[in-house]
Amino acid sequence: MVQLLSVDGDFSVPKEHAVYGELIRDLREADFLKFYRDMARIRRFDHEATALQRQGQMGLWVPAIGQEGAQIGSGYGVGPNDHIFPSYREHGVAITHGVDLMSIVKMYRGVNHGGWNPHETRFHLYAIVLGTQALHATGYAMGLNFEGRVGTGDPENDLAVITYFGDGATAEGDVSEALLFASINKTPQVFFCQNNQWAISSPVGTQTTVPIYRRGEGFGVPGIRVDGNDVLACYAVTKKHMDDARGGLGPTLIEALTYRIGAHTTSDDPSKYRDADEVAHWEARDPISRFEKFLRKQGIGQDFFDEVAHAGDVIAAEVREATFALTEPALENMFDHVYSEPHPLVEEQKAWLQKYESELGGHSSKPDDGVSYGGTR
Repeated sequence: MVQLLSVDGDFSVPKEHAVYGELIRDLREADFLKFYRDMARIRRFDHEATALQRQGQMGLWVPAIGQEGAQIGSGYGVGPNDHIFPSYREHGVAITHGVDLMSIVKMYRGVNHGGWNPHETRFHLYAIVLGTQALHATGYAMGLNFEGRVGTGDPENDLAVITYFGDGATAEGDVSEALLFASINKTPQVFFCQNNQWAISSPVGTQTTVPIYRRGEGFGVPGIRVDGNDVLACYAVTKKHMDDARGGLGPTLIEALTYRIGAHTTSDDPSKYRDADEVAHWEARDPISRFEKFLRKQGIGQDFFDEVAHAGDVIAAEVREATFALTEPALENMFDHVYSEPHPLVEEQKAWLQKYESELGGHSSKPDDGVSYGGTR
């Protein structure tokens, strides 16, 4: 397993992982502070979103608490032109690539019919159906091969693709099919599995009898395991294998060992199936606390951590205010983007609904007010 930061925040590079250590040495203090800010920011946002769901502001929330190291590290390891196909928990990855925090809230509130604009962010829509995103990513990566966007050596031309999924999704046929097509077509692609130890209430031991990073071997996709609570290792491993994919070396499966500290979703009660000692074991390996220890050993003072904590409170307040200010979406929105070009049947249905609503006294067709926050870095 690739690990560069110990639980106590000590940085060291084993000889066998020297290539990853070199990538960390290219980073500067500003990069380290950015990693910490984003991990802290997404956790504070996560807590606020959970509270908003409990207040009835969202139908559901999917927390990522405990997985910030895997998400922020890998997110920054993805190139500025690469494409990302997430599942439904990648809030940390999303903010590293410009997705507004409020766009995520809107999706779980159900007011934007599916989310942000992937043509602007390269961060494609959350995949609610388990495992489907692996096939979407592989198809996109095959297209990059067909278009000659791989291995030319031109950084403006070459692209790679990354897809995220959990340990439970590896039991889905979609993931196996994606690994097969990726191998056969030598796609420029990374499969990033966040093994958070639980597929809702099913432990990882019921999903596989071999380590997940080896699941690709039978298809011809090499794998590597990384400490998912080590943000620096996740960054370096992702960057290395995304660079390799972009250069034409084919796909890789990364397994990031991490832990879902909270519930699977806000409709779940993990205390019904998890042992408290297990949770305590992983809480002691918290990715944010570990990185804070590292930063303090680099001489980062308390003022920085106070500033980050205050910024988190500001984010929470702004997200809360923006969420309560959201309006219902226009009914007509459901007809937009069904087809790439106008379709007479869709236009007919839209006209019928508008007439029906007007006869009933009218439904508010005021568009979403567009309030958003958190897209800048």
